[in-house]
Amino acid sequence: MPRKSVTRDMTRGPILKQIILFSLPLMLGNIFQMLYNTVDSIVVGNFVGKEALAAVGATTMVVNMLVFFFNGFSVGAGVVIAQHFGARDMDRLHEAIETTMAMTFVLCAAFTALGLAMVRPMLRLMATPDDVFEDAVTYLSIYFAGFAGLLIYNMGSGILRAVGDTTRPLLFLILTSVLNIILDLAFVVWLKAGIAGVAYATIIAQAISAALTLGLLTRARDIYRLVWRDLSINLPVLRRIFAVGLPAGIQSVITSLSNVFVQSYINFFGSSCMPGWSCYNKLDQFIMLPMQSTAMAATTFVSQNIGANQTERADRGTLTTILLSVAITGGVGLLIYIFATPAVQLFTPDTSVIEYGVLFIRANTFFLLFNCVNHTLAGALRGRGDSKGPMFIMLFSFVAVRQVYLFVLTRFIANTPFWVGFGYPVGWMTCCAIEVTYYLRRWKRKPAALT
Repeated sequence: MPRKSVTRDMTRGPILKQIILFSLPLMLGNIFQMLYNTVDSIVVGNFVGKEALAAVGATTMVVNMLVFFFNGFSVGAGVVIAQHFGARDMDRLHEAIETTMAMTFVLCAAFTALGLAMVRPMLRLMATPDDVFEDAVTYLSIYFAGFAGLLIYNMGSGILRAVGDTTRPLLFLILTSVLNIILDLAFVVWLKAGIAGVAYATIIAQAISAALTLGLLTRARDIYRLVWRDLSINLPVLRRIFAVGLPAGIQSVITSLSNVFVQSYINFFGSSCMPGWSCYNKLDQFIMLPMQSTAMAATTFVSQNIGANQTERADRGTLTTILLSVAITGGVGLLIYIFATPAVQLFTPDTSVIEYGVLFIRANTFFLLFNCVNHTLAGALRGRGDSKGPMFIMLFSFVAVRQVYLFVLTRFIANTPFWVGFGYPVGWMTCCAIEVTYYLRRWKRKPAALT
């Protein structure tokens, strides 16, 4: 292995230290990545108007469906790459990286075309109000036209994460997030380009992050180097990637589609509730960052250790990650709960929108602790190569249970914003109960003491 390698071998050393050192740059990177759409919302809400803010919020679930499906493919690739890295099988590691990037370029073309085609149908499916509809179409059309930048960056950073490098993807995100803020202000405040300007700012910044990541992979002298002349799709490798990634992608897409229907229930309450729900979702995503980052750490940690035949260490790492996720998420959630009003005021000065945003935050925030367990166990299971289990559990909890709850609630009990928004915690709690039971029974192991 090169003397100055920036990779991280997670098959040895103190578990908690390894997970923290891996997770912290990842968490900071996720914060900056989220700043893309969050800054969009802040600039639009303050300089364009609440209808445009509602339009940006209404597009979130549509974008997420394709992003989450692609991220499922990224998870599968990361697991395969990390297992080869843990096993020190460098030839297969190289094959996995070249196959991953070749397939990424194919998916970029397909998803760009699909995204552009689904803009109007999906917005109509969500019952997007007329005063928001055309702005949402404009934003999504531009966003999907530059969609490849986001996908290429996500896959490139996924390859780096699989071999333990979370620092340089973070540096790229810091640079392009600052650039996105500057471009947002330039397009909207100075050039008066409205919601279209926000979309252009985002895709330009994402394209630069993709170029930087590809440049890093190409110039690298380490084991993960991307050799362009070797780009090809190795079918056995691709099957292994899809065996893990496809269930994860399907689960994410169907869950996002379910959330589109949740958005349609929220849309029923009008153009003040919609941006309030959008503000809550933006803040909710920040609270979820620790659990998402530690879940990625669990996937890489477990993958590398399973590749090295260290199953007991993989179990201890899973428990360590759950406890770390709960501790950090609880602290972040408490701050957002206490400062809910000024947090929502970042997005809009409209008092009715602020009231709805605070309502949703204070109803749902602490129930996210259940999701710490959900995401970490799902990440650990995928690291073992078990992607179907968490897929079925999450689809049942986040889709079936949530949709039944909303249908019964709104027709027979109480159709109010509070109880509609509480559909999220209902799914989280259901998933936690089932997934813990599945994990303990499926692997028949009691977690060992932390080290």
